[in-house]
Amino acid sequence: MPDRSADWLEQADCDLAQARDSAVAGRHEWGCFAAQQAAEMAVKARHQKLGQDAWGHVVRRLLEELP
Repeated sequence: MPDRSADWLEQADCDLAQARDSAVAGRHEWGCFAAQQAAEMAVKARHQKLGQDAWGHVVRRLLEELP
């Protein structure tokens, strides 16, 4: 499996920027969604860096599956 962790982390940065922009604009539901996406992408980047597959969207479970 190729290491795509940098791609996942770049997407996490974009999602976090979107979360911040949405919060400033008062679109809190979109801010929350984008923040969750950012966390998910960042954790999946770590899984990728470790050579692991990561499935799902529950950040807590993804964190618990890290070694």
